Amino acid sequence: MEIFESIFTRRSIRKYTDQEVKKEDVLRILQAGRWAPSGLNNQPWRFLVLKNEDERKGMLKSCTKYSRIIDEAKTLIAVFLDKSSKYHHEKDCQAAGACIQNMLLAAHGLGLGAVWLGEILNQEAQVHKILRTKTEELELMAVVAVGHPAEQGSSRRKDFEEIMIEPL
Repeated sequence: MEIFESIFTRRSIRKYTDQEVKKEDVLRILQAGRWAPSGLNNQPWRFLVLKNEDERKGMLKSCTKYSRIIDEAKTLIAVFLDKSSKYHHEKDCQAAGACIQNMLLAAHGLGLGAVWLGEILNQEAQVHKILRTKTEELELMAVVAVGHPAEQGSSRRKDFEEIMIEPL
């Protein structure tokens, strides 16, 4: 897929079919994420993949108002920052955002649908408890839901006049 076409046509997909996501596709998505830029090339992201058969996946539904998305998605990817790898919190959060965007674009390029669930951060302590991860070692950045799309996403963008501080 040509890069601009991929960027301009990617949408957040929140409804999925019953078809499983292939392991090779999950690995390609993770590969795209790990190639994101990071300050000092510290690569602070860490991933935890949950497939349908993992009981923890179902338990995450209680951590977000988007429980239907978690239930329908065949794969969830929890994205964390490794606290021991961090050097600057804001820059590392930006790196995690770049990582997640790469993953979303990779999913789109593979014909899959995905959505970045950030609201789940409001329940980070509960997410750590469910996933059996350590809050002193990892900081939750997002959960990415992935599946075969059962809908087409839609979106609009603000005009340049609305987002430019000064005209070009």
